[in-house]
Amino acid sequence: MTRIIAGIAGSRQLAAPASPTRPTSDRIRESIFNRLDNWDALAEANVLDLYAGTGALALEAVSRGAASAVLVEKDAKAVAVCTKNTGFVLDALKAAKATADVKVAQKSVDAYLSALLTTAKFDVVFIDPPYDVDNAMVEANLAALLPHLDARAIVVLERSSRTEAVSLPEGYELEDEKNYGDTIVYWLGLKTDD
Repeated sequence: MTRIIAGIAGSRQLAAPASPTRPTSDRIRESIFNRLDNWDALAEANVLDLYAGTGALALEAVSRGAASAVLVEKDAKAVAVCTKNTGFVLDALKAAKATADVKVAQKSVDAYLSALLTTAKFDVVFIDPPYDVDNAMVEANLAALLPHLDARAIVVLERSSRTEAVSLPEGYELEDEKNYGDTIVYWLGLKTDD
């Protein structure tokens, strides 16, 4: 069963994943969020969750202090699960007298990114596409996302460990990667001029 691991909504159970989603395991999410917490990356962050599935990644960020999150998912059943899970987390925040702005967008990732205003900026982005989404699409998503990232943004990309590494578009640099058996997590940042 998927749950919020820590923060205001910690231990809150999330609705079961809608097919064909593949939620990030609690173990991998805990590792990702331990690193984000160590970097103090979540406090008041604007979060974007592409291929949101159940919404567990963005909602974990909100539980841990993110100011806002947008969950982008095109599958109608997964959107219903995201919406239900968002309600669970927002109820926990309300009970703790905390707030966050959370939106669920039922769109494909490329349609969402192409419609974004130029002023939209994100601090933390999760990209966890289904394993059958090819690298060319992920690379196109990364390129479209680039103008919407804060200068110190962190992009967390999950892929199957059996998939070749993504070729990063100009402007990104690979900060780190970690293999978790079937899943590999890439930590991306923006290239700096120094």
